[in-house]
Amino acid sequence: MSLVIDGLQYANWSEKIFRQMRAGGVDAVHVTITYHETFRETVLNIEQWNRWFETYPDLIFQGRTAADVARAKETGRTAIFFGSQNPSCIEDDIGLVEVLHTLGLRFMQLTYNNQSLLATGCYEDHDTGLTRMGREVVAEMNRVGMVVDMSHSGERSTLEAIEHSSRPIAITHANPASWHPALRNKSEAVLRALAESGGMLGFSIYPHHLAGGSSCTLDSFCEMVARTADLMGIGAIGIGTDLCQDQPDSVVEWMRVGRWTKSIDYGEGSASAPGFPPMPDWFATNEDFPQIAEGLLRIGLSDADVRAVMGENWLRFFETSFGRQSSSVWSI
Repeated sequence: MSLVIDGLQYANWSEKIFRQMRAGGVDAVHVTITYHETFRETVLNIEQWNRWFETYPDLIFQGRTAADVARAKETGRTAIFFGSQNPSCIEDDIGLVEVLHTLGLRFMQLTYNNQSLLATGCYEDHDTGLTRMGREVVAEMNRVGMVVDMSHSGERSTLEAIEHSSRPIAITHANPASWHPALRNKSEAVLRALAESGGMLGFSIYPHHLAGGSSCTLDSFCEMVARTADLMGIGAIGIGTDLCQDQPDSVVEWMRVGRWTKSIDYGEGSASAPGFPPMPDWFATNEDFPQIAEGLLRIGLSDADVRAVMGENWLRFFETSFGRQSSSVWSI
């Protein structure tokens, strides 16, 4: 079976899901371990992951380098790479970037949906771009080997992050706005700039990001992938499902509201349906990854192109993204 890497999941983790990863042949997953949590709360979440690694060593282990993807495939397990969907975990302390990288954090969004200390989220009325701290944090993330993720960021902030970052960035879970005009989906200008800089786009299967929502067909999704490959090049795209399997609807409130408001923010949902929408019938669990590969082949992608989208592109990105940036400082 070809390599399978998912660029983003936020599931309600359990032995059942870990076994479904194995059944679906998933070799590596970037998992969200924190949203609005403080540094200390994020450490507590890492402690929970340590218990899962201890309890299910035959199914999962913590990934830190691209070589861990090969180790996962060789040993029949799934490598778990940590990420944050908001910079709350570094609080207002740039030094925590390196500390969290040491603990295994390999991705961090500069914003969730709102303005942060670093940049502007996609739900703000005015996008002021990277802040002074944002530019400094991007440089520090570049230095230590933490991927800048702009999945929930506004257009100007995203373009400035691409330009300012000395290493390629990622949009781990979003789709083209030309296919479905959700605020979270990305313009052709952003997608072109991302590809030209060596960055990666992970296609989302979260229904609010899909044309037709939960009724989106596999063929429609795969045809969108093919059109985006024409725009960005086949080497710049992968899968980032944004799978939130088994999460209770109450988790949506934490994702969208955090601690910043006392009212309910419906975000990408609607007032009548604030919870998680049903997944499309062709992708409900990690066991369904083979259906995506089959769909991509059916709409005309070559075997090599399907292998690239399903995992090889993410692996190449990991290989150049997770290590420290070379330094000109003399070492003894």
